[in-house]
Amino acid sequence: MMRFAHKAAAHATRAAANVLLTNSSQALRPHPSLSVVARFSATAQTEAAFNAVPLKEMADSYLDGTSLVYLEQLHADWREGKAVEPGMEVIFRGLESGKLGEYMAAELATRGVVGGAASDLGVVPRDTTHQSIQESMRLLLLVRAFQVGGHFHATLDPLELWERPSQITLDPALYGFNEADMDRDFFLGTWRMSGFLSEDRPVQTLRQILDRLKEAYCGTIGFEYMHIPDRDKCNWLRDRIESTAAKGYSKAKKKAILDRLMWSELFETFCSKKFTAAKRFGLEGGESIVPGMKSLLDRSAEHGVESVVIGMAHRGRLNVLGNVVRKPLRQIFNEFMGKSHTAEEDVWGGSGDVKYHLGTSFDRPTVSGKRIHLSLLANPSHLEAVNPVVCGKTRAKQYYANDDNTHDKVLGVQVHGDGSFSGQGVCFETLHMSELPEYTTGGTIHVVVNNQVAFTTDPKFSRSSPYCTDVAKAINAPIFHVNADDPEAVVAASELAADYRAKFKTDVVLDLVCYRRHGHNEIDEPSFTQPKMYAIIKKHPSTLNLYKNRLVEEGTLTRTEVDEMEARVLKLLNDEYDSAPAYLAERKDWLSSNWDGLMAPTEKSSILNTGVSMDTLNQIATAMTTLPKDFSVHRGIKRVYDARRKMVKTGEGIDWATAEALAFGTLLAEGNHVRLSGQDVERGT
Repeated sequence: MMRFAHKAAAHATRAAANVLLTNSSQALRPHPSLSVVARFSATAQTEAAFNAVPLKEMADSYLDGTSLVYLEQLHADWREGKAVEPGMEVIFRGLESGKLGEYMAAELATRGVVGGAASDLGVVPRDTTHQSIQESMRLLLLVRAFQVGGHFHATLDPLELWERPSQITLDPALYGFNEADMDRDFFLGTWRMSGFLSEDRPVQTLRQILDRLKEAYCGTIGFEYMHIPDRDKCNWLRDRIESTAAKGYSKAKKKAILDRLMWSELFETFCSKKFTAAKRFGLEGGESIVPGMKSLLDRSAEHGVESVVIGMAHRGRLNVLGNVVRKPLRQIFNEFMGKSHTAEEDVWGGSGDVKYHLGTSFDRPTVSGKRIHLSLLANPSHLEAVNPVVCGKTRAKQYYANDDNTHDKVLGVQVHGDGSFSGQGVCFETLHMSELPEYTTGGTIHVVVNNQVAFTTDPKFSRSSPYCTDVAKAINAPIFHVNADDPEAVVAASELAADYRAKFKTDVVLDLVCYRRHGHNEIDEPSFTQPKMYAIIKKHPSTLNLYKNRLVEEGTLTRTEVDEMEARVLKLLNDEYDSAPAYLAERKDWLSSNWDGLMAPTEKSSILNTGVSMDTLNQIATAMTTLPKDFSVHRGIKRVYDARRKMVKTGEGIDWATAEALAFGTLLAEGNHVRLSGQDVERGT
């Protein structure tokens, strides 16, 4: 193997690397001894005055030390046919042929460097000569600080009441930079990772670097994902978050978001005027969940989801029922009027339950032209009690759709409150079942309606963690905190959540930071317990007004167009209200789906013979007590199995465990699916 110890070859290699890597679209991958060595210049300018030791005084030369080892290893890789950086490939070919200058000139010409020749090998076009290794390290730490803690500096609270952790700082001064450094060029390099450090822009000013990081991590979405110990997941998220690709939405998409937001807010204001004394646990202050959830469902349908099981508490349930799941608004208004109760419903029970506990199901079209089945489960006042029910129904539907391995067709969505998500144990228990082999549903999308108050309790008195969603870090779920006063950010985060779940089949959390315009219910007085918060809320404009003004000011829509859209929604609401008194409730409205053959409690069923022949029982007993020949069974278990076989054969001493096993066996023999779950199921006793 050619050795680089020869000074002439080493000098040529260094000079060639300087110019090629300076002009190349792919810089050398980072290496301890080559941090920014490609930025050496034979014509270095006068050093600026700063305390850090310049790079040229700290880095190894190509002539000695570990750099030689590294270059020799690169050369060995190249000789073996392995991929190396294009610039190094040109150098190695040139050195081995003895025509390095000709190879360099040809390569530089292809890159548009006029007059590129051996005499140009020491020229560096940008001045990063004075960047020290300490500065390089501090710069990378600053980038990582934004990735890890940028969410603490994001604009998340619509009311601007949050007290953020003071120890989390992204101040460049903490990393040794000052105003004089803002327009200096810094070498970041091109790293073998996704996102900001993967770009082909190894040299940027500090101001450019900070602007990009603030845009990505300190806007109206706060991203928490660096706790995930999976490189592929982190890189995928980092690439999506830090991408320089054009962001934002078209006029048509913004108009659709506005339309969905209008339905969400105007439904609540309409109900408040028509049913002034009714409790409805409205969504005022968190209306952007409707465009967010509808976008989430649209994107999930594009990924192949055909059925969605939804569970949520009572806040906003009527709005979601009407505007997301598409329960007829006339039916909801009919329930407010107290006219939907029928004698037929009495036989099914639950007819006396309040309207904001009820569920429904609907086949809903999506914007891409597909149809998706939505099932919103009925839920009592116990807030999060529905969570394991959502997972169980989702898993069952996946099984019967042959989707329990791929998890592509059926999706579970859980909508939580901030206080209950961090405070109720059922949330933590259900989260920890999300990755278990026989319980996983391929990821649940969690949407937290974060009112910043739990009934009447402030967050600082209800949890010890900064966020109500911190419980989800236990299962390494990414968490997207969103300012709910920015509907476009809510939609973007919702679509990202749908994409993540489709890609990795694990849980993901959306934290919609909003507020509760009224008290716990519409007749509650919240200022008794949160006087400062509700003094601000009283003056705070609604999300709809903020977004309408935003679209008009940016020229997306005119005021006339906005007013026409609003008038159309109000007309349809009034039409549904006028039709409500004549609406007749049907039995299927009380069920999440139509169950053919399901008998009413008042109907008498015929007594069926459920017994089987002794021959069948003996066959099942033999099958359930016969073990594979190559299986070494515990002696105690063998005795149990032998005893069961004898019990069935003689018909004497049959115990409950044996009878239960035989019952399961007969169900399986008839083609029924049997699923057992519990602490002692695996032991089989």
